Amino acid sequence: MKLAVTGATGRMGREVIEAAQERGHEVAVAVNRDPAGETVAGVEIKPASNLEVLLSKRDVNALVDFTGPASSLSYVAACAATDTPAVVGTTGFDEGDEAALREYGTEIPLLRAANFARGVQALTQAVADAVAALPGYDVELTETHHNAKRDAPSGTAKELLATIEEHRDGERVHGREGEAPRSETEIGVHARRAGDVTGEHEVMLADNHEVVTLTHRAESRGVFAAGALDAAAWLTGRDRGYYTFADVVGDT
Repeated sequence: MKLAVTGATGRMGREVIEAAQERGHEVAVAVNRDPAGETVAGVEIKPASNLEVLLSKRDVNALVDFTGPASSLSYVAACAATDTPAVVGTTGFDEGDEAALREYGTEIPLLRAANFARGVQALTQAVADAVAALPGYDVELTETHHNAKRDAPSGTAKELLATIEEHRDGERVHGREGEAPRSETEIGVHARRAGDVTGEHEVMLADNHEVVTLTHRAESRGVFAAGALDAAAWLTGRDRGYYTFADVVGDT
């Protein structure tokens, strides 16, 4: 594949570039907001302001984006203007942003995921099964990430919460302080930020003198880069539309 990578000097941008090269793909376009003449794994980083022009000239198979909500939307707009498929791993979008992404999915093939780890897809299914099988059990969700992560709860945690809420009515309670007795319908949510933790998500169900714990832990950001490249390969040649990583995992 010929790929474009945004946020190329960031943590995930570097991971994607290096993983792409290991697989024999060409990173034909790599941009960052302020490249300052940088290179990553031998790839010259260009200003993000030139992305649309670069995409129109390089004929890439897909763009891979792990940046921030505002920049991500501008990069997807450049993809739409150049008919370039987009793989978006950015988190922190609000409802309006999500609606905008879905609208872009009517113009180009667009795949959006909060997490590109295949294990998280398995975790999501396991959580759905457990919540359905254990009605009335208390549910607590805890996620842990590195100390530089901006959004909380994480995008993956929000998707797990949405899965839980498909099977029961509940009220999200974010952390507790002071006198805070637990209600029957409460879904506890806890976000921890520390060190260089790549990502960990745990869902606990407890009642009837027993505890069920479902956990996924990413040991390296490389797992997300690998999944994003799998998504880019899967997206190549697809019809315009809004896709998720579950579509990729379910088709491979």
